[in-house]
Amino acid sequence: METSVPELASIGWRFENTYSRLPQVFFASAQPAVVSSPSVVILNDPLAADLGLNLQPVSSSTAAGLFAGQILPAGSQPIAQAYAGHQFGGFTMLGDGRAILLGEHRTPTGQLVDIQFKGTGPTRFSRRGDGRAALGPMLREYIISEAMFGLGIPTTRSLAVVTTGEPVFRETRLPGAILTRVAASHIRVGTFEFLAAREDTANLQVLADYAINRHYPELTGTPNRFLQFLRMVCNRQASLIARWQLVGFIHGVMNTDNMAISGETIDYGPCAFMNAYSPDTVFSSIDHAGRYAYGNQPGIAQWNLVRFAETLLPLLDSKIEQAIEFAKEILGEYPAMFQQYWLQGMRAKLGLTTEVDDDLELVQTLLTWMESVRADFTNTFRDLSEDEPRAGTPYDAPAFRTWYDRWKSRVQRENRPLSEVRTAMQRANPAVIPRNHLVEEALAAAHHGDLAPLHNLLRVLATPYTLDASSKTYREPPDDDRQYRTFCGT
Repeated sequence: METSVPELASIGWRFENTYSRLPQVFFASAQPAVVSSPSVVILNDPLAADLGLNLQPVSSSTAAGLFAGQILPAGSQPIAQAYAGHQFGGFTMLGDGRAILLGEHRTPTGQLVDIQFKGTGPTRFSRRGDGRAALGPMLREYIISEAMFGLGIPTTRSLAVVTTGEPVFRETRLPGAILTRVAASHIRVGTFEFLAAREDTANLQVLADYAINRHYPELTGTPNRFLQFLRMVCNRQASLIARWQLVGFIHGVMNTDNMAISGETIDYGPCAFMNAYSPDTVFSSIDHAGRYAYGNQPGIAQWNLVRFAETLLPLLDSKIEQAIEFAKEILGEYPAMFQQYWLQGMRAKLGLTTEVDDDLELVQTLLTWMESVRADFTNTFRDLSEDEPRAGTPYDAPAFRTWYDRWKSRVQRENRPLSEVRTAMQRANPAVIPRNHLVEEALAAAHHGDLAPLHNLLRVLATPYTLDASSKTYREPPDDDRQYRTFCGT
């Protein structure tokens, strides 16, 4: 791989590669595969600017070579990370089978972020896979991760997508592509499971201290840091999953290797957004039993956190019985954590800033009505924030009118003008989300070389709480998407 292209010197990479200085068991050296004719599909210039990178002087051919792994930035040290995971409840040893971590880049604000290629060919952990990725899934991750960022939800982000000029073979022949992902880190619950499965307590502590130093530095060196580490990871996950629920996001594959210790949303495989409200909504083609349905996500997160706590037991106390008691106490706090974040978010969606005992029942009554008539999740809350319910709609139903009058009475207790309440609600309720049919239309057009739908969709998703003439066409859901399915792309 080339490293001496003059243009690269002006980009501004500042690699530190702290993960590759950990013991060798944590990773394997890796090199991106050679590809025939890389070409840039999309670059995320605003993200590049936030990272302190200047891509403007870089030619398209150099950018394509860079983000296809054909030209490695000075200071990078490509590795594939080792990890394990519970996938649909079953444990397996894994690792980066089609991803390569270039290293950690230091941003102008001092934050350390991972720069990772996805789809760059086989690694030691590929398990007979080709290590490649197709254009559609990589663009899907770009769209959804940027949509999540626009919604204000902690997430990995996408810096670039390039095509390789080579096909990949899944159900059909597809154009190959590589995504560049930016993350707070790629340390997962599964990373801890990998070491626990090896009964490698010494390196388990090395990993825990590394994760603490990187993501919870206030705990560094404190006597009970591993207990507090578990509690803080639980807290961040409770907050994250509550935010997913508040916008109708369905991850689709909440395996433990897809739960980041940082509290970011990671891995956008068979993900989608719910249209009609139904807790049992599933879009993933591989989730036949509905394990990761929308309504199951809070409980699955707790299940994953139990697996995380199990790995930390040797660090929580030298006596296993006491360690288990400590873990059970902290894990027992999770439901209340989640409920607090979720109800706080629901109050904001309904324009409520004070707390009243029957607020939970008020929310649940609305959701029950929404489920009974298959009301659109996003539009129902946004409609509430905009005006009186429109005539000739499901809002004419007596059950809704009864709830609506009750809600208005509750809002009056806020002692704020209704106009002020609605303005606040618009800041909590997106007008647009990445509707599944619009994502599919953008991906289909991109496969044929038309990137206009992709860029138009991304433009609207960058400001999802703003509703104007250009974004109104992105609001409407399909008539019925219960048969819609998403795919991993592996």
